[in-house]
Amino acid sequence: MIFGRSERGKPPVEPVTLKMLVAGGFGVGKTTLVAAVSEIRPLRTEELLTEAGRPVDDTSGVEGKHTTTVAMDFGRITLREDLVLYLFGTPGQERFWFMWDELSEGALGAVVLADTRRLEDCFAAVDYFERRAIPFVIGVNCFEGAARYPAETVRRALDLDDDVPLLLCDARDRESAKEVLIGVVQHAMDHAAESRQAIGT
Repeated sequence: MIFGRSERGKPPVEPVTLKMLVAGGFGVGKTTLVAAVSEIRPLRTEELLTEAGRPVDDTSGVEGKHTTTVAMDFGRITLREDLVLYLFGTPGQERFWFMWDELSEGALGAVVLADTRRLEDCFAAVDYFERRAIPFVIGVNCFEGAARYPAETVRRALDLDDDVPLLLCDARDRESAKEVLIGVVQHAMDHAAESRQAIGT
């Protein structure tokens, strides 16, 4: 698909642009997901992990990780000719959480990536979006070698509301990651429609 091109004889379509966040704990795959789907070279703000950071950077379960996002990741994906998503990957470590408020400004929704080996690492992101009434979906990133659990088991462990979608994914795979993004767009649109209906009544 070529950005802005429409059918022959019709004027170019001006796409709707939506801002989406990709959040979750340290090492859960946020940078990987943004890179997998972005149609532009993603902007990354990664730095090498250092010995000085060992006391605050818990690499248990992700011992092979050597870099960390210190500001954000940014990418773009065209879902349809008339719909473009701007993706902002949030930093996962607690000392960078002060940036979340700025990144979430104007966001329509969010993907919270979860790793079943370190499920507690996504609790903060779930709480953040629940408190701010930002629609979100859970994307369980299925790492090789990680135990697989039924979706309902993960849902109960995260204490999710019934209306929060939970999807299994592989953050490295473009089509898998794209399905998660489609899921959050649909969920956010449903949430907006319900809000309008509630106001109307």
